[in-house]
Amino acid sequence: MKPATLEFVKQRFAEYYQRQSLTVPSSLEQREWGFIFFDPTAEVRMRRHMAFADPLELGAYVKNLVPAHVYYSTAYYQTPSAPTMNEKHWAGADLIFDLDADQIVRGPYAVMLARVKEETEKLLAMLIDELGFARNQIRLAFSGGRGYHIHVTEIAVRGWSSQERREIVDYVCGIGLDPAAMLTPAGVETGWRRRYGEALRAHLAGLAARDPAEAASYLAGLDGIGKRTAAEFLADIGSLAAGRPEDLLKDRVVRAIAAAPDFEERLRDAGARADEPVTTDIKRLIRTPGSLHGGSGMRVVPLDIRDLAEFDPLVDAVVFGDRDVRVDLKANFTTSLLGNTYSLNAGIQNVPEALAIFLCCRGMAEIAGGA
Repeated sequence: MKPATLEFVKQRFAEYYQRQSLTVPSSLEQREWGFIFFDPTAEVRMRRHMAFADPLELGAYVKNLVPAHVYYSTAYYQTPSAPTMNEKHWAGADLIFDLDADQIVRGPYAVMLARVKEETEKLLAMLIDELGFARNQIRLAFSGGRGYHIHVTEIAVRGWSSQERREIVDYVCGIGLDPAAMLTPAGVETGWRRRYGEALRAHLAGLAARDPAEAASYLAGLDGIGKRTAAEFLADIGSLAAGRPEDLLKDRVVRAIAAAPDFEERLRDAGARADEPVTTDIKRLIRTPGSLHGGSGMRVVPLDIRDLAEFDPLVDAVVFGDRDVRVDLKANFTTSLLGNTYSLNAGIQNVPEALAIFLCCRGMAEIAGGA
């Protein structure tokens, strides 16, 4: 950011923090805090290893220094302000899931936000309905950028190691599934047995609908499958797909399909696309609800699970107004904000303040005067 842009954004953030408070996590005194500031010359990008005794002390710090980003630890420490991780003495951590649209889909911002919300709803259902976590022990927040954070705060999970957390995130993402276990009869198909069976049948149906020569070429390219076997399989694919799940794996072509990368990707689509390293990291810093995201200017919004369906981040996470601000846009850009769609051309123009903050924070525009 140029100096005028930096000052404009920092002033608006300062005004926000003068009238709004952060949503303070439980056990505040056991959390480590980290901050990134509006200082392009800073040698250290993040100022961390900090602790606060109470919400007033934290609030005063944020109001006085006006950070661009505010983070707290998902972990609990005996001495959170200690300068090294070993000296902090880890005392457990919440179970965290991070869903980021960047890892799911590319496209217009509104499309990315809609898609990541679908993944968040899918993950919440898996945590509650399949893994048995209580709704009142789950905290949800819009990240202020391109995704959502899910915090499981049950005391029972706090002591889990990275490996135990890996097993949970592997489950929700559909990683490392055993085809034999997934297709073994177990009464009513639920959870991953249902998803796996549906994914496999959809994959077979897709093969049956392809050009025969193309489908045969695909099958012949699988490990251990020749052209003759591929042709025989395609001739019988309809009856095979309609048969019992446990019979599918008796066919070696199906076994080869189940091990193929494109089918594994289909399984990932059936699961929830959470960021795996975030969940396995037992000393993670995560954005603070109520803070502003320095990369978008939007608020990190705490949500009740029942409100997620109606939540629109391009309206509900926007905290700035509609007075005109003059900006110099670097390239043509179209976006939705506060219920309006803006199709902007590169160059100098007036836009609502909320949009100006968004564009400047994303590095897409500079203040052109008249702010």
